Amino acid sequence: MRHRTIFDTPIVNTLLRGLSLALLKLGGWKVEGALPPQAAKSVLIAAPHTSNWDLPYTLMLAFALRLRVYWMGKQSIFRAPFGGLMRWLGGIPVNRSQSSNLVASSAQAMRAAEGPMQLIIPPEGTRGRTRHWKTGFYFIAQQAGVPIVLAFVDFGRKVGGLGPLFQPTGDVEADMARIKAFYAPIQGKNADQFDVE
Repeated sequence: MRHRTIFDTPIVNTLLRGLSLALLKLGGWKVEGALPPQAAKSVLIAAPHTSNWDLPYTLMLAFALRLRVYWMGKQSIFRAPFGGLMRWLGGIPVNRSQSSNLVASSAQAMRAAEGPMQLIIPPEGTRGRTRHWKTGFYFIAQQAGVPIVLAFVDFGRKVGGLGPLFQPTGDVEADMARIKAFYAPIQGKNADQFDVE
């Protein structure tokens, strides 16, 4: 899973951090939170995921917060001519029809990674309206032995960043209810497409 990304290039990373902070400030956005040392390796929830705008805002927030992120996206966005760029931005192509081994391989990659690695996963699995959250992020974190970070982009308040850490207990139903409760007041760009009930 690990490959060299824009976050591994110090000069470009520094320039893009400055640009990201400037663009966020210009747009009236605030950045909240920081990644604690014990979450250097972690799974970041990306919610709500309701628009194509989520990716640029997520990347700007990642630069602003000095993260080293990887994110999963559907295979089609990695086709030429933009495939190389998407990978350089931290993208990992996912074949949705063959995702059975994705949890185990992602957890193994996280355990084997040298240095910081934050894996961003949108639990909705789609930008469209859905009532059902996929639990892959939960099991990746559990199998890798890393915390879940409740990351968010709130278009209603124009605030993005990192919320609290969440350690999976093994009680998936209760844990998912607690995680969803955190996201209940957060508004996606297309607010009517986000439902945490």
